[in-house]
Amino acid sequence: MNVGGIMINLAQLKIPNTLKAGDKIAAVSLSWGGAGDEGIYLRYLLARERLKSEFGLELIEMPNTLKGTEYVYAHPEKRAEDFMQAFLDPEIKGIFSCIGGDESIRMLPYIDFAVIEQHPKVFIGYSDTTVAHFMCLKAGLRSYYGPALLSEFAENVALHDYTIDSFQSVVMRSEVIGKIGHSNQWTSERLEWHVPENLTIKRRMMPEAHGVECLQGNGSVQGRLIGGCIEVIDGLRGTDIWPNASHFEGALLFLETSEETVEPIALERMLRALGAMSVFSKVSGILFGKPYDETHYEAYKGVIMKVISEELKLTELPILYNLNFGHTAPMLTLPIGALAELSCEERSFSILESGTK
Repeated sequence: MNVGGIMINLAQLKIPNTLKAGDKIAAVSLSWGGAGDEGIYLRYLLARERLKSEFGLELIEMPNTLKGTEYVYAHPEKRAEDFMQAFLDPEIKGIFSCIGGDESIRMLPYIDFAVIEQHPKVFIGYSDTTVAHFMCLKAGLRSYYGPALLSEFAENVALHDYTIDSFQSVVMRSEVIGKIGHSNQWTSERLEWHVPENLTIKRRMMPEAHGVECLQGNGSVQGRLIGGCIEVIDGLRGTDIWPNASHFEGALLFLETSEETVEPIALERMLRALGAMSVFSKVSGILFGKPYDETHYEAYKGVIMKVISEELKLTELPILYNLNFGHTAPMLTLPIGALAELSCEERSFSILESGTK
């Protein structure tokens, strides 16, 4: 165990090698262990087939990936062991989270940050996987906030083109990523995973009615990407993997809310806590993801402006809202630590470097 960590700045994060067809990818269950449960295992198999057919990637399981919900919950040390072994195995070129959950923080005592630092490779996931991203950050490794196996890679009927394009441009190409387009449709429709027939039903897509909104700010600002699911981030305050103040200095902070659709007053408190820690006074701009199912869509905007503009008086801090990352589909892949630019006038952002090397 190594609880010390490295904690270098965002510009110094080690950048993993680009994934290519034929690479072996490790599937890990770092939080919820449903990938091995009866009725959900079919989704895992679909994700494995999709990675092969769409991207040429060979998905393999770690020893505890598919042991099911009860075992995975009871053994955070085994989850961490899988995570560490995936980094240590030279044949494995990338590590993909099966899904999020609630309590991957329980792995923390068993993480060896030197293993992550010394064996850089692509790690991707979202939601509660925010915890593992902050572990990678502490170890000095760039990781990728993006699709998970059971959800996005096992999307009903077919993967979304937008999700495919972003994933490939960030982790399977070494060119500068460039301007990030906005999807003209989205879905949060829930079709129960334990019903096999649902895999043959395409989720209902909704037309994008809002586009990206600029809540405040003028001109353009640059900064390195840092962030995740705000409910998870809120639970990491004060832990050994909370970023240094320097990580937020001049950064572009991306935040999104989960499928739990927290009440606006709860989001207000989370934002207020980050404000009290001077996070918002340090960053150069903020990117907010589309709320799940657009629940509390307008209320969340009001809360954001109340805390940041009215209470903290940060009236010129650029804020974009309703971006395609987080718990709605389709989904962007965001390289943590990459230099990006937010444009208030164009209501868009660009990633100014490649995601991998």
